[in-house]
Amino acid sequence: MRLYVGMWMLLAALATVPAAYSCDSPASVCPTGNARSFALIKAGQPASILVDSLADPAVQHVAENFAADLERVGGKAARRITSAGEASGNVVVIGVLGQSAVIEELVRAGKLDAHDIAGEWEAFRQIVVEHPLPNVARALVIVGSDRRGAVYGTYDISEKIGVSPWYWFADVPVRRQANVYITAGSHRDAPKVKYRGFFINDEDPAFSSWANKRFGGINARMYEHVFELLLRLKGNYLWPAMWPPKAFNDDDPQNKIVADAMGVVMGTSHHEPMTRAHDEWHRNKEQGVTGGKWDYGTNAANLRAFWRGGIERMMSKGNGERYESLVTIGMRGDGDEAMAESTATRLLETIVADQRRIIEEVTGRPADHTPQVWALYKEVQDYYDHGMNVPDDVTLLFADDNWGQIRRLPTSNLDRKGGYGVYYHFDYVGAPRNYKWLNTVQIEKTWQQMDLAYARGARTLWIVNVGDIKPMEFPLSFFMDHAWNPEAMTLDALERYPRDWARATFGASQADAIADLITRYSKYAARRKPEFIDASSFRLGEGVGDTLNGGEFGALVAELHDLELDMMKVKAALPKDQRAAYLQLVEHPIAALSNLYQLYYAVAWNRRLAAAGDARANAFADQALEKFHRDQALTDNYHRVNGGKWDGMMSQTHIGYTNWQSPPTQVMPEVTRIPAQSVAKPIVFASGPVHDEASDVIAIEAPHYTRAVNGSGLEWRTIPNLGRTLGGITAFPQGRGPTTQQDAVRVEFDIEVRRAGDLTVQLYLSPTLDTTDRGSLRIGVSIDDRPMQTLIDKLLPSPTATTLQEQRDWNRAVEDNARILQAAFPDIGAGKHTLKIWRLDDNVVIEKVVASTGPIPLTYLGPSPREPRPSAALRP
Repeated sequence: MRLYVGMWMLLAALATVPAAYSCDSPASVCPTGNARSFALIKAGQPASILVDSLADPAVQHVAENFAADLERVGGKAARRITSAGEASGNVVVIGVLGQSAVIEELVRAGKLDAHDIAGEWEAFRQIVVEHPLPNVARALVIVGSDRRGAVYGTYDISEKIGVSPWYWFADVPVRRQANVYITAGSHRDAPKVKYRGFFINDEDPAFSSWANKRFGGINARMYEHVFELLLRLKGNYLWPAMWPPKAFNDDDPQNKIVADAMGVVMGTSHHEPMTRAHDEWHRNKEQGVTGGKWDYGTNAANLRAFWRGGIERMMSKGNGERYESLVTIGMRGDGDEAMAESTATRLLETIVADQRRIIEEVTGRPADHTPQVWALYKEVQDYYDHGMNVPDDVTLLFADDNWGQIRRLPTSNLDRKGGYGVYYHFDYVGAPRNYKWLNTVQIEKTWQQMDLAYARGARTLWIVNVGDIKPMEFPLSFFMDHAWNPEAMTLDALERYPRDWARATFGASQADAIADLITRYSKYAARRKPEFIDASSFRLGEGVGDTLNGGEFGALVAELHDLELDMMKVKAALPKDQRAAYLQLVEHPIAALSNLYQLYYAVAWNRRLAAAGDARANAFADQALEKFHRDQALTDNYHRVNGGKWDGMMSQTHIGYTNWQSPPTQVMPEVTRIPAQSVAKPIVFASGPVHDEASDVIAIEAPHYTRAVNGSGLEWRTIPNLGRTLGGITAFPQGRGPTTQQDAVRVEFDIEVRRAGDLTVQLYLSPTLDTTDRGSLRIGVSIDDRPMQTLIDKLLPSPTATTLQEQRDWNRAVEDNARILQAAFPDIGAGKHTLKIWRLDDNVVIEKVVASTGPIPLTYLGPSPREPRPSAALRP
């Protein structure tokens, strides 16, 4: 009976603690202990923390934060000590192999074996050691191969005991626990991608106004929170905010000092070479560095002087040491514009050679002793593709198309010293439209693209543009977790991730519900960026009769309305101390997106009815105005949360776009009012479109294929939730070369054609790009035993002018978040057939298959294979 009660108590405890708790893995966190466990917190009292007095500042800083974390969990302060002689009771030892006297003595005494992390990059080992010191029966030793290894090993424990990386940046509460134990044994970990980080960009008005209100500017006090978040997410690399008039190193000299002291590797963005912020080019003219023309052909000496100053500043730490940096080299046009078309590849090679000469002269070491990265962004990639020579030690940073589709990946020389990386976007300012208001990222799409990047050898640097950091908390968490170990982020882990994240953030009781909310929201938001939504985005049902038909627009509004209702139900079940985090991470984005759809849905009906002289238009005008005002109310509510801590963070304009650039202020969409001659008819909506069982249209979600034929080491698998409807399918592993029809790698769909005729087949694909420099992707389609047709998908990103069809196709694909290819098969008889889709090229993801011998209705999401649902009815 005693065993039964004890087991019941353990299970009850586990049900309320973060998902990271495990009681059967070595050196893992557990709410209960046994004779061999280490008591990290016992009866609310944390263990002491021992760090050598001469330890690296990054280790000192993490020890200080770890002590605060233990107090957050246990409720009592942790004792800090700096020597073995002070140690007694339960002790946590934190240090770097070869740099800590205590750890070295444990190694010499044979009590600590950490040889497998020696010389590794950012590796750590957590180990429970018996009798490590006099008066200490047992200790938890966190040893890093280097300073960041010790940092990550410590923050790893913090997260597992329930301190979210977002405890400050999203107000995620920490649950009090009287007892926390570490199981006996040892645990080792290390990153698979060397540099992992994010870029604060497009930061006006939101991030900047928030920082100015809370910290008096974007300064070291503010950045200390950013650095801590980065490190808790197991990142190490930051591109700081840089929109003029900001300059990280020049605005606050403490910025670089604090970053280096905490262990952060600093960089500058893809177009800011040699640690210089763009705005610095226009500063300090009295010091002999004049702005002038950003043109190496006419102003080379001045540019070299400017760049030399950046490297001299990097080396100003003293004793020949540098503030840890990954130096951007190369050059783009002034202000992140494209370089002149006349710029020759040879000139870029000269620029890089001169920059590396400056690095050698200032550091006093060969250039390859200073890590460097060259961002192959937009037109710079073209120079690389045309044969530009790049020094072997320089990391080549490929980029996506600013919309989540990677443009290029390595095809050869995979063992080059500098390796390869990817610059990815969760936020963007530019054509065809800005997107920077809400999180519109599907982690499933991010996973598919970055899994491909890792398979193809991009393993040195992953960096993502996160705009203002908030509201990108969820996808940023995923990106950083994926970067730490892409091999562990399998398809199964991807599918579990929303629930694991929700449980770690809000606890187990609502984890499933919150994971569902986040997944549905991400899908709906990614279907079309909110900045692209207006009254004409989706089709209303036909007519203006007594009963209105909401059409597809109404169905989309109804989906979001249901999501909002579900979100409110979960909110009601949460404890009050989780409400602030819930508002930021779940409630606000769902409510704001739902409201935006309702606004434009009302505007669409207003315009439809006003054109017909129907006075019901006035009720929809009232609804539209109410939703416009509610948008501001939702923003104000966000800005009031937690005593106004985040005031300004959601101030990005998003209503009133007329071109790619965001409007300076919110603009109420134009509505029309009809003079009422009599009482307007009541607004009544149909329950939904009538489903035509005799329709010629066959629509199948790709994951519902009839059979998969695998081969050539490839296997068809589903990426759940990817895309606009159910999910996507592609062949794994990614990164493999082309196959042919003879390889027979295909999926088959058994279909029944109701009426004979010419059969049109449409493939709905997730937008992707050829990453091999061939320029297009191929997929095969056939029916029964007829010859295979090869469909060519050729998309060309057009960041500036759009003149070619493949550029127009790319615009449409990123606007719609879908790419549709079409094939035609003449004279198909009525009856049963087998539609076959053949894998020819990698990186082609199928979401839906549509076939018909008649007209295919014009819809945004494509014909639905599901039963219809009621349309939304906005009540006046």
